[in-house]
Amino acid sequence: MTHDQELQPGVHDLGYAKLDTDRLSRTGDAEVVYGAGKTPEQIVELLRTLHEVHPDAPVLATRLSPEAQAAVLTALPGAVVDPVGRTAVLGELPTPRGTVAVISAGTSDAPVAAEAATTARVFGAGVDLVTDVGVSGLHRVMGVRHRLDAADCLVVAAGMEGALPSVVGGLVGVPLVAVPTSVGYGASFGGVAALLAMLNSCAPGVTVVNIDNGFGAGVFAARVARRAEPRVSGGDQ
Repeated sequence: MTHDQELQPGVHDLGYAKLDTDRLSRTGDAEVVYGAGKTPEQIVELLRTLHEVHPDAPVLATRLSPEAQAAVLTALPGAVVDPVGRTAVLGELPTPRGTVAVISAGTSDAPVAAEAATTARVFGAGVDLVTDVGVSGLHRVMGVRHRLDAADCLVVAAGMEGALPSVVGGLVGVPLVAVPTSVGYGASFGGVAALLAMLNSCAPGVTVVNIDNGFGAGVFAARVARRAEPRVSGGDQ
């Protein structure tokens, strides 16, 4: 069987991987390339193949090493690579529906926040990125409360004790997905302390993804945002 042959309908066999080419029609979102553990050459081929199968939809690769990022830029000149979020996007982004606000507690959380923001854009939502508003300076998050309330879904990334999602969840009634990050000193246990804090949040409406999983948070938030009802301005209520 050659690379151009299909193992079965909806499955494109590349030998080392079997691409789920029906995922876009089945779920509304194309398969995503998880770059960790794959060679740069494999990542390039996977992105190229997905783009050929779905020429009208953007395709995304995450968790790219610097070597993989360089290979993508060389082999796929149309790709947009984000070295902070370690992502690559090939293809035109869709017209955004709804808004996801991605909030990070500190600058050290930027890689996870960037991954979530890129993912949300690829999955069809507009993004408002709010950075460095951690709980050590509460006036910072209070100063952007209007931006949080205007979003259709929130992604809140925080390490250390992971308190920011609870604070945000107590300020606005917007669906919220919390992302614990592996940022902090020894007793943070690589993000486990933040994960447990978020799972035990007393703020209603807070859901939680795995440690450093900006991708999962971005997918969830985009799906919420793009199905949200258009908002009515305050003067028309």
